Amino acid sequence: MRLEILPVEGIGDVTPGDDLVGLITAAAPWLADGDVLVVTSKIVSKAEGRLVEVPADGPERDEARLRALESETARVVARRGPTTIVQTHHGFVMAAAGIDASNVDKTHLVLLPDDPDASARRLRAGFAEHGLDVAVIVSDTMGRAWRNGLTDVALGSSGIEPLLDHRGRVDPYGNELSLTQMAVVDELSAAAELVKGKCDQVPVAVVRGYPYAPGETGVRVLIRDAESDMFGLGTAEARAQGLRDAALLSDTAQSPEPTDPAAVKRAVALVTASLAPETGIALSAGALHLTTAGSGSADLLRLGSDAFRVRAMLTAEGVPTTLEIDDRGIVLSFGESHEPV
Repeated sequence: MRLEILPVEGIGDVTPGDDLVGLITAAAPWLADGDVLVVTSKIVSKAEGRLVEVPADGPERDEARLRALESETARVVARRGPTTIVQTHHGFVMAAAGIDASNVDKTHLVLLPDDPDASARRLRAGFAEHGLDVAVIVSDTMGRAWRNGLTDVALGSSGIEPLLDHRGRVDPYGNELSLTQMAVVDELSAAAELVKGKCDQVPVAVVRGYPYAPGETGVRVLIRDAESDMFGLGTAEARAQGLRDAALLSDTAQSPEPTDPAAVKRAVALVTASLAPETGIALSAGALHLTTAGSGSADLLRLGSDAFRVRAMLTAEGVPTTLEIDDRGIVLSFGESHEPV
């Protein structure tokens, strides 16, 4: 395979209502069937009028930008100082909801396209009217978890399947691949950024020679759902959510799965040093028994507080409990286990 990445130069400034297809085909009369056009989302947003008017400077500008951020935010993921990571209404997790103040006059901010997949479909249909059968990717710049630096990724696509699915194939060593799915549209977006740059006013690039699979799935297939997103919150936010969950523990929590005795022992070992000296803790089949050596009101209050600590630690280890009070103290039942605790 031999790939070419070609910049489309000379498009110029884009304003609301502009015909992007006309601008691109005029600047790149050499476009050919099978090309993949990677179009920066900013010019799509400008052409679609996704602009917010703001003061050129001062605190009023910051306030207007904050209002725009709130309107584009579906969920705050993390905040650190001036940086806010949010999930947009599209489902993308991005800094500042992708709102951009670069490559636009100082009295405007650029929002993401309202529906980038739909924008890509309209562009592809427009190229078809010019007799061109091409794929279109609408791209933008994002940061990445675990790594410094930015890269371009796809926000929308048309005419190309976003994922290259290797599952079920066998590698050269005879191993069957069970998880590998390559985000092709993200890889092409990153490749295109190498010739677009951020300050060169080259908002479109063409990747030529890639044998893509045609399709209209759209980029939404790349967005993880909440159940499979293991990093859906920032560290501080996840910790705060954990404390909230601990405060709302049900007294009758039950697990459909057998209890892991190692998890129970681990929880007890971790929490023991934090318990009051008067609090005793004993393990039996399917339960923990907490008692206090004292008989006063303060002793009973400490016992209740310690029982909460133990329940929270067990929950953190994946062991839900049912709380009961008897004449001897507090019983935390966790059900059957694979082996004696």
